[in-house]
Order: sequence, then structure tokens, then C-alpha cells
Amino acid sequence: MDQTICVGAIAGAFGVQGEARLKSFTADPRAIEDYAPLTTEDGRSFDLQITREIANGFAARLTGVRTKEEADALKGVRLYAPRDRLPSLPDDEFYHTDLIGLSVFDTGGAELGKVKAVLNHGATDLLELHTAGKSGTVLLPFTRACVPTVDLTAGRIVADPPEGLLD
Repeated sequence: MDQTICVGAIAGAFGVQGEARLKSFTADPRAIEDYAPLTTEDGRSFDLQITREIANGFAARLTGVRTKEEADALKGVRLYAPRDRLPSLPDDEFYHTDLIGLSVFDTGGAELGKVKAVLNHGATDLLELHTAGKSGTVLLPFTRACVPTVDLTAGRIVADPPEGLLD
């Protein structure tokens, strides 16, 4: 799955005619349709056609899904597109999958932890860091002020966390 990017997820059935609720993770939510066929982690492949916009996503037809029960059985399945079908990004933008697992260091070179996930709850992206010696995680705002350097080639991030964040 290294050469694929998660572009969406199925959120269950929409109606009784086999349509599925689709959450798009692409910058232009409708563009998910352009990247089809999409694959799943277990190797299934789906062409999709968006039929209408609905609350929190789209209703879509997926190849081979004809009933409400079949659509409901796909709830939670993530959809992936080949990286080479996606647009290249400007230097200051990153695919979330490229950040997960990177080591995070402070501006003095001390290791702070590793990126466990990239989250967004509306205001800005947050890097969820698993820090050494702590059982929980820390949420670091993914802003230029807090994360001045991302070096994908070296596999590292330099962070300047807000005062008290890691205490």
C-alpha cells in the first residue's frame, strides 16, 4: 500500500437501492471520482459514480454493490488511489501518509517522538505524537510556527512546540 494514498472511506448504505455513503478526503471532495478505480486494503477494486451530495459527504454507486446490505457491509472500508494518479503538491503541502511515522525533533535536536496520525478537527491539522516514556499522545498544531521544517527525504520533522505542551 506504499504507492497508494487513502482518498476516502465508505460510511455505510444510503437508502435501500445499494448506494453507499462516501466520505472524501481529497482537497476537492468531488475529485475522488476522478481517481477511480479505487482499491481497498484487502485488494478489492471499485469504480464509483457520485450520484448526489448529502450531509457529510456523497451518495455514490460502487461497482458490484447492488443492495443496502452490501453497502452496509462496506462501512468503514477505506479507499485508496495510486499515488501517481494524484496531483503533485507544492513544497509546503504533504500527504498525511507521508508524515506518519516520521521522527520529530525540537529545534535543539532532541527527539520529541514520532508522528502517529494527522488529525483535523476544523481549525488546523494536528500531528498526534507518540512521545517516548509517556503512555498517551500529544497533539502538536501543524502550523509553520510550530513545525518550521518537514524533511521527507531525511524522514524527520523539526518542531518548536508551544510552551508547556510536552510537560
